[in-house]
Amino acid sequence: MHLPVMPPVSPMLSKPVKNIPEGMSYEPKWDGFRTICFRDGDDVEFGSRNERPMTRYFPELVAAAKAELPNRCVIDGEIVIATGDGLDFEALQLRLHPAASRVTMLAQQTPSAFIAFDLLALGDEDYTSRPFAERRAALVEALTQAGPQIHVTPATTDPQTAQRWFDEFEGAGLDGVIAKPLDLVYQPDKRVMFKIKHERTADCVVAGYRVHKSADDAIGSLLLGLYTTDGELASVGVIGAFPMAKRRQLFSELQPLVTSFDEHPWNWAAQVAADPDLARRYGGGSRWNAGKDLSFVPLRPERVVEVRYDHMEGRRFRHTAQFNRWRPDRDPRSCTYEQLEQPVTFSLDDIVPGLSRSAAGEGNRPGPA
Repeated sequence: MHLPVMPPVSPMLSKPVKNIPEGMSYEPKWDGFRTICFRDGDDVEFGSRNERPMTRYFPELVAAAKAELPNRCVIDGEIVIATGDGLDFEALQLRLHPAASRVTMLAQQTPSAFIAFDLLALGDEDYTSRPFAERRAALVEALTQAGPQIHVTPATTDPQTAQRWFDEFEGAGLDGVIAKPLDLVYQPDKRVMFKIKHERTADCVVAGYRVHKSADDAIGSLLLGLYTTDGELASVGVIGAFPMAKRRQLFSELQPLVTSFDEHPWNWAAQVAADPDLARRYGGGSRWNAGKDLSFVPLRPERVVEVRYDHMEGRRFRHTAQFNRWRPDRDPRSCTYEQLEQPVTFSLDDIVPGLSRSAAGEGNRPGPA
């Protein structure tokens, strides 16, 4: 592979801001695997945000890159799995599997797509020193014939349109809005873009804790639950960003609430023997690492905490929630899913035409550009 920009490259990053800034280019914030694609003829490589190769996990995108991208290019983007119900990050996470046979099977069952949003090189030209407005125009022109698995993200310079995207696109599983200065040159590993994400609060039941990895008298994380309409306490996520002094204080405060699994609603160990899939549901398995030990100390579900979160993925917080305050005034049984704000359902195909259909393997692939 011989390109003007060679792997590995750390992608350009963004920093959070509260409001949409004026005078920039705006894009939807995709919720997938940030990836830089390098193509030099039949040589294709996908590099992750931490510069590790992702190529072997997405063989269908290697084929798509050869069919849909210019012969020699370097493109920054996001790998996603699109469904009729929106983006599916859980399915995407399952693609990172060591067995080649399983990767091949999943590539057929849950094919991915690549959303392109920046151009680093084209042919023999290095575009990283050019302003973003010029890179964006060149990207759109270069990918005119792309599809059905490679798409250019929508973009606008109208802040009102960006606000509408922020309000509506969450219903399709997107994560907010990215703002890029029009004169911005590409700066690997620098937080020079801006991201505007949703932030909400929820009152959750503290149902257990994990001990800190470096201190057996300190809390590592608190396990959170919400009650369903059937009265079941479901696992929704964790919080864990506390100073060490606070971790030790919480450990002492929570000891009177420690109970046995026989008396706890998440007695998952007794049920996993019959159905291993229940481990995730009851807090005993990791959706990120199936081999990780996630055993915990069960607590009587009597304490309520208010947390900040961005959005849900199924019945769980998509990202780790953040501590806001304790709620001694709340009855734990009142902490239900009904309190959560439900985004308006929005179709991915209204954002990128054909995205959910192409990810399902539909459509005819054009020849190489």
